[in-house]
Amino acid sequence: MIDAFEKVPVQIFPSPKEGSAFVAQEIAALIKEKAAEGKACVLGLATGSTPIKLYQELVRLHKEEGLSFKNVVTFNLDEYFPIEKDAPQSYWSFMHHHLFNHIDIDPKNIHIPSGKWPKDDIKKYCAEYDAAIVDAGGIDLQILGIGGNGHIGFNEPGSSIISKTRLVNLANNTRLANAYEFSHLSKVPRLAVTMGIGTIMQSKRILLLAFGNKGEIITKATEGDVTEQVPASILQEHANCTFIIDSTVSESLTRIKSPWLTGNCVWDKKLMKRAVIELSLKLGKEVLSLTAKDYNENGLADLLVEKSDAYEINLEVFYMLRDSLTGWPAGKPNAVIPAHPERSNPYPKKCLIFSPHPDDDIISMGGTFMRLHDQGNEVHVAYQTSGNIAVSDEFVTRFLDFAVGFEDLFGIDNKKSQEILQAARNYIATKQKGGLDSPEIRAIKGLIRQCEAKATCRYVGLKEHQYHFQNLPFYETGKIEKNPMGEEDVLQTMELLRKIQPHQIYCAGDLADPHGTHKVCLDVVFESMRRLKAAGDAWVKDCWVWLYKGAWQEWDIADIEMAIPMSPDQVIKKRFGIFIHQSQKDSVPFQGSDMREFWQRAETRNANTAQLYAALGQTKYAAIEAFVRWHY
Repeated sequence: MIDAFEKVPVQIFPSPKEGSAFVAQEIAALIKEKAAEGKACVLGLATGSTPIKLYQELVRLHKEEGLSFKNVVTFNLDEYFPIEKDAPQSYWSFMHHHLFNHIDIDPKNIHIPSGKWPKDDIKKYCAEYDAAIVDAGGIDLQILGIGGNGHIGFNEPGSSIISKTRLVNLANNTRLANAYEFSHLSKVPRLAVTMGIGTIMQSKRILLLAFGNKGEIITKATEGDVTEQVPASILQEHANCTFIIDSTVSESLTRIKSPWLTGNCVWDKKLMKRAVIELSLKLGKEVLSLTAKDYNENGLADLLVEKSDAYEINLEVFYMLRDSLTGWPAGKPNAVIPAHPERSNPYPKKCLIFSPHPDDDIISMGGTFMRLHDQGNEVHVAYQTSGNIAVSDEFVTRFLDFAVGFEDLFGIDNKKSQEILQAARNYIATKQKGGLDSPEIRAIKGLIRQCEAKATCRYVGLKEHQYHFQNLPFYETGKIEKNPMGEEDVLQTMELLRKIQPHQIYCAGDLADPHGTHKVCLDVVFESMRRLKAAGDAWVKDCWVWLYKGAWQEWDIADIEMAIPMSPDQVIKKRFGIFIHQSQKDSVPFQGSDMREFWQRAETRNANTAQLYAALGQTKYAAIEAFVRWHY
């Protein structure tokens, strides 16, 4: 057996923070080494959300540890075309905002492709860019990210291994993935200037960073064949390239996902469950129908040796799946069910749902939300952020028109409302592309989302004292990019938790959120619970935390610990609850790469989970919402 299937070195770190710190230390060591030799250090730099923590660490090393960038020469991978240099979405703006404005690099040493090069002469300028790299001595260390389709830089699938810097047409899925930077997909440029794969491959050292939801494409790039259809796979042919990934990405690697295929492994119940489920789905057979022959022919002979009997293995996994299914998310009162995901007592429970945005509660766990209330539990919802950037300008003027009309209808002096409406119209009309909203408009957008959330809570049956609008400070930047978790975010959350003292907490464990808001919200809850536990708050000992996924993906079925079935009627009721959020229907700003409406995403995800349970031999339901418990 082999230890791994990867054909290029891969280093796994617990989180993006640790991975970024590792890369920053390598860059710092290289800069110092070159400086000691009296030479320039030539760095190839990337943009996007992935390297932000890397640049933050480099800035910290400069400010706190004296790392100098005076001998550093940089070449950026790419730039949108056309785009103004100072546009908020330009990579020139990105690099200066995140790195260059905070270090002592000589501006003459910064090279970024221009989004304003004359198109007729673009080949000449691209050739000059490649020549400048050569004249600088070549790139000593190239930093890369990776797109969902495997692109590096903006080298889309099909790009030649010998390609140089050039103007390229962006694939639609790339534009969709980058739409979060713009108000709408239509605003994303269709062209870009990018270093070619040939240019990248000439770098002396390459580090590719991948964090979050990039597992599938990283597996293709590292374990699959070298192909121009997955541009990152070409890096397998580089003599000095390493992939830097976090634990989330690593879950898709064969050595992590299916360790029984790479060598000896310790068979605990969790691993056995994963292996049997994978085998069942691979063969299209229900769990109870798997045979010893199936195990032997699919790399699971060791499991069979250890457990002796295929049918006993099947039964054990079948019962694990069966016992995760329940119609009582807060536990069934006065029932003795040892294998039930939740405790029967106390009952009823106080339940607190943390919703990162004002609609995540109904989108992600609407069926469970309603069932918790209908079964007599005291349900609270904490809306962690205002969600104000995800409201279109059209919605603002629509609601202001209503406010003016409402006052006019009932003979109320609407002079002030008219002034606000006209000011909003004027501001929106003159707002620059990608420009920030005024504080007043952000406040109105936040109010719109707050009213929708209130309506959802009333739809479920909650009273006014059961929903809480936190408006955590980290979010209120007015920009897509948010601040890191701050002390006030944690203190505010701790205060709410102490006020409610819940028996159950539900929060979003969806790290695929393209804006990063869900991750910060989750970190806030985690940090709050850790502090409360350390402080000795007695109620914490009896509080269980359940994690749900958001609009972008679902838990792996092997990880699901509580599965809440939904009937067709419950699916429809949840759909109508999502419809209340009218500002998030039809055309939503910054909704990520999936252009389906949120209700469509939710229904498809919930139906797929139900179908997987049925394929494994469990009862067939219309839909299932899934949860994983967090232990603290």
